[in-house]
Amino acid sequence: MSQEKEKFGEQIAEKEHLETKEPSLYRVLLLNDDYTTMDFVVHVLEIIFHKTPGEATRIMLNVHKQGSGLCGVYTREIAETKIAAVHDLAANHQFPLKCAMEKE
Repeated sequence: MSQEKEKFGEQIAEKEHLETKEPSLYRVLLLNDDYTTMDFVVHVLEIIFHKTPGEATRIMLNVHKQGSGLCGVYTREIAETKIAAVHDLAANHQFPLKCAMEKE
């Protein structure tokens, strides 16, 4: 957008400089519980996070052994959507599986 101003009889073109900022990123983590099966966790990782069977198994083992596993890093809106999808799928299969997000 440009604006023209008159200053001392001259016309000066002034351009407005807009700076865009990269959106903040969030880590999506699956959290361990004592009831959700390992097979279901692998299924969730393959379906919602588009992980290969090998990647899904590795993340599932991290969830099982360390208490949480990194599923991916996304913008806020995508992270929230993926978390909601995990919670919905888990509830539909009667599992208490939970996800969390933290700012990277």
